[in-house]
Amino acid sequence: MTPTTTAPTPAGARTRTSVGERIVEIVSDSGEGAQKAGQTFGTVCAKLGNGVWTVEIIPAEIKPPARSRAGASGIRVRFASREVTNRGERADLVVAFNEQVLYGRIDSGAYGPGTVVLLESKWAEDPQEEIRALYAEALADLRRLGLEVFELPMERACLEVVPDARVGKNMFVVGMLCEIFGRDLDKALEEVATVFRRKGEKVVASNQELLRRGAAFAAEQVPFAWEVPAHAIEGERLVMNGNQALGLGILAAGIETVAMYPITPATSVSHYLGRALPAVGGFLHQAEDEIAAIGFAIGASWAGKTAATITSGPGLALKTEFLGLAVMAEVPLVLIDVQRGGPSTGLPTKVEQGDLLAALYGATGDAPKIVIAPATIEECFHFVVLARRLAEEFRGPVVVLTDANLATGVAPIPRPKLDPTWFAPPLDQGPWPEGVAPYDWDLATGLSPRAIPGQRGGEYVLTGLAHTRNAKVAYDPRSNQEGCEMRSRKLAALATTLVPPVPHGADSGELLVVGWGSTLGAIEEAVDDLRREGRSVASLHLRFLSPLEPGLAEIFARFEKVMTVEINYSDAPDLPGIGPENRRRAQLALLLRERLLVDVDCWSAVRGQPFGPGEIAEAVRARLGAASSDRRGAA
Repeated sequence: MTPTTTAPTPAGARTRTSVGERIVEIVSDSGEGAQKAGQTFGTVCAKLGNGVWTVEIIPAEIKPPARSRAGASGIRVRFASREVTNRGERADLVVAFNEQVLYGRIDSGAYGPGTVVLLESKWAEDPQEEIRALYAEALADLRRLGLEVFELPMERACLEVVPDARVGKNMFVVGMLCEIFGRDLDKALEEVATVFRRKGEKVVASNQELLRRGAAFAAEQVPFAWEVPAHAIEGERLVMNGNQALGLGILAAGIETVAMYPITPATSVSHYLGRALPAVGGFLHQAEDEIAAIGFAIGASWAGKTAATITSGPGLALKTEFLGLAVMAEVPLVLIDVQRGGPSTGLPTKVEQGDLLAALYGATGDAPKIVIAPATIEECFHFVVLARRLAEEFRGPVVVLTDANLATGVAPIPRPKLDPTWFAPPLDQGPWPEGVAPYDWDLATGLSPRAIPGQRGGEYVLTGLAHTRNAKVAYDPRSNQEGCEMRSRKLAALATTLVPPVPHGADSGELLVVGWGSTLGAIEEAVDDLRREGRSVASLHLRFLSPLEPGLAEIFARFEKVMTVEINYSDAPDLPGIGPENRRRAQLALLLRERLLVDVDCWSAVRGQPFGPGEIAEAVRARLGAASSDRRGAA
């Protein structure tokens, strides 16, 4: 498209173009409802049969200054005529409530030549000369960068319905998008009623009218229209984000007690559970701090019903000592860590996969624990069910690592069909077998039966001190050695029940890309694109990180090179002062090198945003180029 500032064109002059997918962003100052607008539009698209993936754009500050270049708040919605699993590349269409918030998104590569911008035009007539000048300067910048800008008086149109456009133009924008993309307006009106139902009929009616006005406005003012056809869907779908899926998984697992302290980006799980858990007889406890939360959960679990605690990186650090208690005392516990950028307070609203090593090794002494990582929103649901079962069967804590990308990303998932095996069996309150020790470790597996308080004959002293099979505090060399061996042996026993993962793309080749967590969709899309180019690449995604899934050494041996792709820090190999001996590698790469004693390369970044398939593909091409050069040199 030709970069220009374009005047409105009557709707009759346009035609609706069918396309396979589109990426839309809504960006604004904080507090203008851009996220809710995108979630609503994405949900409408998903319910109409599109594949959808959303990514929230959240500033680092809670309330950055208005019209701040670094303070963009908003959302990205990628929707297509097929399943969508990641954020994609550059946006096709942007609705911007002011021109300054566009700069941060441009700097991050979200927009480029051909991106269409629907820009609020009121700033051109602002009473302050400085703001008018900034607006004019931004328009010149956008033209120079090749963006196509349509200046539209959106706020003026909203003020015909509500006295304050800040609390109304988000649904106005939803109406605009529904018209631009030919969405069923009745479906959108139903969704608006669902979103605002708790605020009363008056609020619902006002927002529905804004949606209708937005659709009519776009029909008159926007000279283009697209259609993204739906794809065939089998079975029912739920549209939700990863944190909602975690909450639903807690209900499905039969976890009746959850203790947590609010922390971004995990807090919205408590919002979901605050409404849902009491309705099924459960109890949500907001503790005074992170340490109290895990202590409460461990106490509830020891009493017989496995509990969960939910946090993010800084909270995981605070929970470390109690996590060691759950390992030593062998108390089942589900700990969910919704990762964010670190260290310290770090990037509280941004994505990172920086807690893997903390989950594995962040404890004094030897504290082996099960660590699993869902890769999709659907898996966020099922992995909580899995975590509860593993915690009870292996009598210890299970850490579930998700991240901010999964937490806030909205996508349609198959509606789970209730399975009775998800729930824990009734507590055994029968007499404890005579002569069985509280820690009656099986020498082959390290497993032992679990005594529940109240079982006659099963009374024992729970302690975080080194202890014997009979739960007696003991400092002698033999007892401590045996306890460490038995706790570790449980991981080995679990490993024997796992099956090798299956590579995506090919079973052998020039390069294998290994990932974990929310990078799944972007990695696999990148690999598919590279294979269409004729590149000999494949990918492998790990869900079990402690213990590792079996067969990895054999799989790696079928590829000439292996590299991980991760959202955590690693030294680029060409940085000053960096060599093979002192290079710091990404966290999964370190783990694989340690466990398998093989050369695993890595590519990672900590820019606070999810990966797109394009940047992964470019990193892989660079590694393939280096590999080709190595082979030519050897020849």
